[in-house]
Amino acid sequence: MIKLFARIFIKNHKEYTAPKVREQYGILCSAFGIFLNVLLFVAKLTGAAITHSVAVLADALNNLSDAASSVVSVIGFKLSGKKPDADHPFGHGRLEYISGLIVSFLILLMGIELFKSSIGAIRSPAKTEGGIFSIAILSASILVKLYMYVYNHGIAKKIKSAAMDAVAKDSFGDMISTSVVILSIIAGHFTALPVDGIGGLIVAVFILKGGIESCKETIDPLLGLPPEKEFVSKIEKEVLKFSPIIGIHDLVIHDYGPGRMMISLHAEVPGDKNLFDLHEVIDRAEHDLSKKFNCNVVIHMDPIDVNNTRLKELKQILIEETKKIGEGFSVHDVRMVPGKLKSNLIFDIVRPYDCTLSEDEICRTIRAAIKSRASDVNCVMTVETPYVQ
Repeated sequence: MIKLFARIFIKNHKEYTAPKVREQYGILCSAFGIFLNVLLFVAKLTGAAITHSVAVLADALNNLSDAASSVVSVIGFKLSGKKPDADHPFGHGRLEYISGLIVSFLILLMGIELFKSSIGAIRSPAKTEGGIFSIAILSASILVKLYMYVYNHGIAKKIKSAAMDAVAKDSFGDMISTSVVILSIIAGHFTALPVDGIGGLIVAVFILKGGIESCKETIDPLLGLPPEKEFVSKIEKEVLKFSPIIGIHDLVIHDYGPGRMMISLHAEVPGDKNLFDLHEVIDRAEHDLSKKFNCNVVIHMDPIDVNNTRLKELKQILIEETKKIGEGFSVHDVRMVPGKLKSNLIFDIVRPYDCTLSEDEICRTIRAAIKSRASDVNCVMTVETPYVQ
């Protein structure tokens, strides 16, 4: 159904990374989710009224909260699609994450209220009726939620939307919680225990768990996440296509919301080439990367002395000694300033985030190791943490 609607209402519906297409997919899926959740709410509310079941009522209210969440998602996708302006030069893409965060808070609020109601039902249990009717409604609801999970999860992967993926996971959680409600209704006919309240309590726990997970998934991109290794590899592979670029480092990716990235990196080039020719290569690399990955790209050019045999030897020694410190260490921007008595070896050393050594300890270790193998060299280093992992 969603595929059919996409072909009808979304122009160029297979260009999933295009900002306008992402926005339209988000609005389409959210609007369809509102329609389905309202239907489920009405059906379950009717079932709750007939059966006097707290667990069924909890499940109905859960669908109502899902419908409200989808309304927020529609607003978020619409606002995040606004073009950059004077006050927001990098666009409004992060509003999608903020809308996802609001949805998470709504889920948590609903979970807390249902938790309270279920505790009350356990303390003062009431007899439930009409089990077959409720089971039929709830079973149909599971099938609807399965469909919603499939289409939301599939579209979320294609347009890379954390907010929509959170909706998909919420639908999967709803399937489990609804199954619990069905079991509580069946069990209620065979025991005097307050299984209806217990079922509602379990549903509330599932809702709270989903809300907490959704919060994390929407807060993380707001705080900033490292790019995926696959994406980093694609960038490196693309840059190295431009001869005579021989390497890259200091890659930084700023994410201002889906489809709004800024990439900066240092490209290593032979220092004996014509400066104007190298600048032209860098310009072409920036242009092609910006088109390929739909982002802004800035490349800093780092000249490398490729013909200095002594520098190559020292660089190899430096790489070997750095690896001995631990996994995840690397060096770049290695250059040398020769002197009569001593030569300065200047470089940057990157340490992993989980490194327990201080900057001073790392520097002392490297200096001692290099001095033991090249006594005429003085190390001048900068210790930094990686932008990507």
